[in-house]
Amino acid sequence: MAKPRFRVFATCDIGKEALDLLRQRGYEVEVYEPLEPPPKKLILDKVRSGVDGLITTLRDQIDAEVFEAARGTLKVVAQDAVGFDNINRADANRYKIPFTHTADVLNEATAEFALLILGSVARKLYPSERLVRENRWGAWHPYLPFLGDEVTGKTISVIGTGRIGQALIKKAVAFDVNFICYDPVAEAKEFAKKIQEEMDMRFRHGFTSEQRGIRYASYEQALRQGDYVTVHVPLLREGDRPTPA
Repeated sequence: MAKPRFRVFATCDIGKEALDLLRQRGYEVEVYEPLEPPPKKLILDKVRSGVDGLITTLRDQIDAEVFEAARGTLKVVAQDAVGFDNINRADANRYKIPFTHTADVLNEATAEFALLILGSVARKLYPSERLVRENRWGAWHPYLPFLGDEVTGKTISVIGTGRIGQALIKKAVAFDVNFICYDPVAEAKEFAKKIQEEMDMRFRHGFTSEQRGIRYASYEQALRQGDYVTVHVPLLREGDRPTPA
């Protein structure tokens, strides 16, 4: 008697290459094709039908209702995202359903986007762009309607120095800034030491006009003393505890 194939339901198209890989390994894969997220009723119907694996995204609410409907058949929830805010971890643990996520795939992209937003905020790009679109930009003046600011020489407070926070810091060193760091779980002291060595080298070679530094501080100090604050921590439910990167 042939062994039943491992059944997978994906709540969105995760890409031809990934889907082909699953099918090549003998999995029976069904994909929800529309661009909008599937209704929860559909997810419940699929897990009740006996799927073994559920591929989800941040759009899908995965909680006790889903785990109860999947009792005895669902073996894993695989999240196609870095975070898993949509998965109730306490419920998953209670029903003993393991869940995974794609932890490292967006480190650099998120850090780059944070730098893009930092520049936009410093140069007041959004309010200036609105004035242009609304045809309200007046005569040129050194200070009006907006005077942007340089990032160079400023202090960036980094809340959360895990994978993404560190990726952001490595890139932002080139902006010639200081860093104040805060992490609710673990301070990446060895990483900070290496960043300081890079800052020292840049100063010795004349790449910066002043010595820059990186240090850890309390959450309140980081918020008060930073010119810009960038947040790179997970959204957690009460009682959850993040894990060190």
